[in-house]
Amino acid sequence: MPTSTFRRALAVLGAASVLAVSLTACQADTTAETPTSDFVTEGKLTIATGDPAYAPWVNGEPEDGEGFEAAVAYAVAEKLGFAKEDVVWVRTGFDEVIAPGPKTFDFNIQQFSITDERAQVVDFSSPYYETAQVVVTTEASAAAGATSIADLAGLRVGAATGTTSFDAVEQIIAPTGGAQAFNSNDDAVLALQSGTVDAIVVDLPTAFYLTGAVLDGGVIVGQLPKLDGKNGDDLGLLLAKDSPLTERVTAAVDALREDGTLDELATTWLTDAGDVPVLG
Repeated sequence: MPTSTFRRALAVLGAASVLAVSLTACQADTTAETPTSDFVTEGKLTIATGDPAYAPWVNGEPEDGEGFEAAVAYAVAEKLGFAKEDVVWVRTGFDEVIAPGPKTFDFNIQQFSITDERAQVVDFSSPYYETAQVVVTTEASAAAGATSIADLAGLRVGAATGTTSFDAVEQIIAPTGGAQAFNSNDDAVLALQSGTVDAIVVDLPTAFYLTGAVLDGGVIVGQLPKLDGKNGDDLGLLLAKDSPLTERVTAAVDALREDGTLDELATTWLTDAGDVPVLG
């Protein structure tokens, strides 16, 4: 091969090598700059609810979409662009979720009341429902004839710990023997059935469910008055603190409120306060 030809060949090979290195570098940079998915699992929406989950919030398994919160969850999923088959359900406890730290879900729907204290460690969407706190008892209990908060103060009244129902017992009823704390609503109901407590406090829809389908001779004593100037508890979808999804989930909830979907679902699945008296 002539020297001039050899030199031209080397020049071509050198340029090709430089181009290859340059292309490889560009590819590496592009991969590094590709944003990761904002969702726990790419292409899926992971929603959490309680274990167990209670009617009328979730009837049966959440995958069925039966019950108010299950239906709301699927409506939010649709607004976010997810088909029903792309929704993945996981189960969580209550206390573990409102603690700081990473989450195994995109959002959690489990009757979480929006409070300033909780908002320091988790994010909330705008409210999807407002509910009141209600005193529940049985016909055989001393609380059955109560018509005022003063009538309840000397009785044994409890609620699930870590909930705004428990806060209402402590701050509004303020039983002389102290608020009775339970790990869950199930435990509180068992205590009421056994006579360990005279009454329990739960949210209004749960009160209707308990007295209509669970408790033998269940009685709704009445609603508790405002706490901190509010008519009831605002329930929000819970997300990890500073979640990149918070704004999008809130926008979805707002859209469902504005188009009347939330009211329609509440009418379908929940019982209104109606004639339940507010205790004074």
